[in-house]
Amino acid sequence: MTSTTDTVDAGTAPPKAKLVLTALILVAGVANINLAVANVALPDIGKELDASSTQLNLIAVGYSLGLASSVLYFGALGDRYGRKLMVLIGMSLTIPASLVAGLAGNFEVLFGARFVGGIAAGLAFPTTLAVITALWSGPQRTKAIAAWSAIGGAISAMGPLLSGALLEVFDWGSVFLVTLPLALVALVAAWRLIPSDGGDDAAPVDNLGGVVSVLMVGALVLGLNFAPDADMRTLVLILFAIAVIAVVVFVYRQLHVRVPLFDLRIASRRTFWVAAVGGLIVFGTLMGAMFIGQQFMQNVLGYSTLASGATILVGAAAMIVAAPRSAKLVEAKGSRFTLLCGYTSCIIGLLFAMLTWDENAQFWHVGTVYLFVGLGVGLAGTPASRSLTGSVPVQRAGMASSMSDLQRDLGGAILQSILGAILTAGYAKSLTEQISDSPNADQVTSQTEAALTKSFSSAEVLAERYPQYQDQIITAARDAFVHGDTRAYGAAVLIVFAGALVMFFGYPKHDQEREAMKKYAAERLSEGAAD
Repeated sequence: MTSTTDTVDAGTAPPKAKLVLTALILVAGVANINLAVANVALPDIGKELDASSTQLNLIAVGYSLGLASSVLYFGALGDRYGRKLMVLIGMSLTIPASLVAGLAGNFEVLFGARFVGGIAAGLAFPTTLAVITALWSGPQRTKAIAAWSAIGGAISAMGPLLSGALLEVFDWGSVFLVTLPLALVALVAAWRLIPSDGGDDAAPVDNLGGVVSVLMVGALVLGLNFAPDADMRTLVLILFAIAVIAVVVFVYRQLHVRVPLFDLRIASRRTFWVAAVGGLIVFGTLMGAMFIGQQFMQNVLGYSTLASGATILVGAAAMIVAAPRSAKLVEAKGSRFTLLCGYTSCIIGLLFAMLTWDENAQFWHVGTVYLFVGLGVGLAGTPASRSLTGSVPVQRAGMASSMSDLQRDLGGAILQSILGAILTAGYAKSLTEQISDSPNADQVTSQTEAALTKSFSSAEVLAERYPQYQDQIITAARDAFVHGDTRAYGAAVLIVFAGALVMFFGYPKHDQEREAMKKYAAERLSEGAAD
């Protein structure tokens, strides 16, 4: 005879679960591809638009910025007005945003289109995990999240490969058009397969808190990106001041509003906030490694766009292999153990990059880094998302899914911004020192020095203009880039190690986690009965 406990432990899934999950993964896939699709094209964009390193960083991070700044607010709107509606609006808005990005003629239009595309993803992406949280339960939910996390991460890693293949034939604008067919398919699949829901009329939305959260995240990420530019110091200080003020206002608001956008009582649970920090760092590590790695392979190693994009497949394969085993590890050993395994793998990969990535690096040096980072993300992604969704009531599924998406997007935006800023500063510093140490330093004008330190792409344009100095310019630029990326990966190692310490000391051990999750599940059942 099957006991009631056994039935509950088996978990539940909705009718046509595989089709519904496929539709949700397609929607998430559109956002995942767009998160990384620009990285391979950055060298070409830099040449075509004469973009500075800071502008290239912003183009790369623009999508994450739009998604991270809006995801909390839109998750709450999905709870209130219906999750399926948010998916349909988001997928519909993605199509014109991709078109504008693909046809952009300058940095401002391209950045704006990337930001709007991120806003569109903010409408749709948080809904995918919210639907999983609402329709699946128990181990079935863990498996669904593992599939969503693994395939979504693998699709994200496929973005550079698709971009690289397109850039072999078309110009850089094509990389922003590649998601259009997938967006159309995802739109139709969502319309036909995702169960309709009318939202919760009794769930008010904290609109003021939502607007403040947008300002908070947006100001922080922009400030980090502009930080290396000496001419932007006043703007950077203003942006950081806005971010600090917004944090204070947001926290005060959430503590005093009747129905908070972000329930700090729930967020204070160790299974929630520690997992959120863990996911933010590990997903940010993936985005940061891809961001720097694509430029390193093309600028320093001379890889074609297709070859550099194909290298990401190593990481994608690692994530696909690791994620299902992650789900089993979570059930057997707990989230803490699984998260720490993922962190250890990421640290190994980053250390390897810091120690081996130079002008003489081979394919296996690059592939090894992506292998370990991919394994780390595959292992850590499932427990990070599962812990968040398991810590909240079903009525606040939007908050949990938004936080799960926020850990990816804000992690990507922050880590890309920090690592990009360190790379930019290290590159400029190294080139400046090389110029000052050169016997012909007095012949280098301030305009020439500014062009050389602006970005690697700008140095390449200058080398083409002065072919007699081409070898010297490119060699110096490559040395400077290696100097910058070594510093960036060193910083990444420290960040991930600090995150591992937070996981080790902050997250509950397996038995404590199980007790906590049982308690939160009982709360959900009692609240559901009360409703």
